[in-house]
Amino acid sequence: MAADSIFGYPFRRLLWSPPIFREWSGSTALMDWLESPNAHIFKINVPGFRKEDIKVQIEEGNILQIKGEGGKEREEAHAAKDTVWHVAERGTGKGDFSREIELPENVKVDQIKAQVENGVLTIVVPKDSTPKPSRVRNINITSKL
Repeated sequence: MAADSIFGYPFRRLLWSPPIFREWSGSTALMDWLESPNAHIFKINVPGFRKEDIKVQIEEGNILQIKGEGGKEREEAHAAKDTVWHVAERGTGKGDFSREIELPENVKVDQIKAQVENGVLTIVVPKDSTPKPSRVRNINITSKL
């Protein structure tokens, strides 16, 4: 269960450092998050998934969402009327998954790259070295509204 479903969005940063939250459907899509001087690198186990089965998106400005839909092979075999399944163990570890990561503010979301190779999804999120304008804004105080 994600923290925002318990405490709401503003409290998410208090509970995770680095700022991250997850949706996880119990799949084997385990993740490593590495940080180099130039980028954040995510490596996610996606054995048995084709690149067409995986979606990588940015939502709400800085939420990296990764989704996988599996089980295609078994569904296709069920479509054939003359196919009889005696054992179905390989399909049990490959189910749908969804991961959401709140990215830091110093990244270039328009330059994210992703690749699948040997059952590992690698997502590279370049860092933005240009200083961000301050989010602090002074409010003028007057004697009358």
